Amino acid sequence: MSTITIAIVILFVIGYLCIALETVTKINKAAIALIMLVATWTLYMFDPGNFPAGITPDGLAAAAAPVIEGHLGSTATTLFFLMGAMTIVETVDQYGGFNFVRNMLSTRSKRALLWRITILTFFLSAILDNMTTAIVMVMILRKLVADHKDRLIYASLVIIAANSGGAFSPIGDVTTIMLWNKGLVTAAGVIKELFIPSLVSIAVPAYLLSFSLKGTLAAATDSGTTVAAGSLTESQRKTVFWVGVGGLVFVPIFKTLTHVPPFVGILLVLGVLWLVTELFYRKQEHGGADGTQKRISNIISRIDMSTILFFLGILMAVSCLQEIGVLTMVGKGLDDVFNGNHYLITGIIGVLSSIIDNVPLVAGCMGMYPMAAVGDMAQDGIFWQLLAYCAGVGGSMLIIGSAAGVVVMGLEKITFGWYMKRITWIAFVGYVAGIVVYWLEKTVIGL
Repeated sequence: MSTITIAIVILFVIGYLCIALETVTKINKAAIALIMLVATWTLYMFDPGNFPAGITPDGLAAAAAPVIEGHLGSTATTLFFLMGAMTIVETVDQYGGFNFVRNMLSTRSKRALLWRITILTFFLSAILDNMTTAIVMVMILRKLVADHKDRLIYASLVIIAANSGGAFSPIGDVTTIMLWNKGLVTAAGVIKELFIPSLVSIAVPAYLLSFSLKGTLAAATDSGTTVAAGSLTESQRKTVFWVGVGGLVFVPIFKTLTHVPPFVGILLVLGVLWLVTELFYRKQEHGGADGTQKRISNIISRIDMSTILFFLGILMAVSCLQEIGVLTMVGKGLDDVFNGNHYLITGIIGVLSSIIDNVPLVAGCMGMYPMAAVGDMAQDGIFWQLLAYCAGVGGSMLIIGSAAGVVVMGLEKITFGWYMKRITWIAFVGYVAGIVVYWLEKTVIGL
């Protein structure tokens, strides 16, 4: 390992610690993430080992550009998906689209709400992706829970439930989609064998967190659902809801049919929703504040860009670690140390996925371990199914360990330290419980 590679790792660790200590440093995590992005890739450019010997400065730029731009393109697909999903959900919310969901979940009992939120999030994330589900559920929580301290607990549970629900579905999580597209797992195999472990991985944390919630809820107020006079008609507001939410459900179907990346589908839905609302407002140019504030061109301006930039910085910094081979080295080291024990290897990979983004970790494993005809490495083998479970559920152990966590962190301003102190151990218990259940399925039940 070269000196520059070591320096990149050290810089990443320092930056990660600064993000973790955001409440102490009082520095926005997005600023640190962007500096990490620039620092790691700049050092990468100064390592001659990354390029052919004797390369000229012009040749260096030509060789490095495709590498950096390739990772940027991969990262941008996540960012555009996030921006599109946030805009769609916010638009539907502005027209009171989630009122019926709020009414369905509405209860004065804190514990009853906890279980209703858990069940809905778990199953919704298997249909939508976990990031979109987290956005939707946080928007609903804002209407149901006035106390911010209580809402932090519910929001944390949304993160765990969204990641657990996405793990047993072939379209519920990016890493599962990767394994499914490569033919390493099948849709039927993942659903059949990971459903119960995934359910246990959220049922245990929900039970533990239920002891933190006692009594009844105070009513929450949200002016976002109030429809001003002269606004869209009831049928038009329902159309906005069905186009928005129906479009989100359609995204994985669109991907399956066309094989285009998910962000293309989310941009299609955003474009159609934008067109529909513009057509509704075309005769209401002077319709007052409602006709101005609730148009998508204005809603986009209210998207939290600090969250987007944080995502950009952290994912690109992790991509640099992937490019210099650090992630692959970690994977091979695990294989050597644990002598091919796939329960331990995937279990540790899951823990690492809470620290380092699970997408490059899974990508590294896919490149490091070839698919076999029989055994643990065969299609729907123990290794690949456990990898899908561990990489998905393991991200719940830290607030920045998953896309759902990063989104909720930005929306509800949950600090890294608060989550680690209150939630990490609970998510870990659920994570281990799910692995134990999977082991029982394989050794006792014989699935």
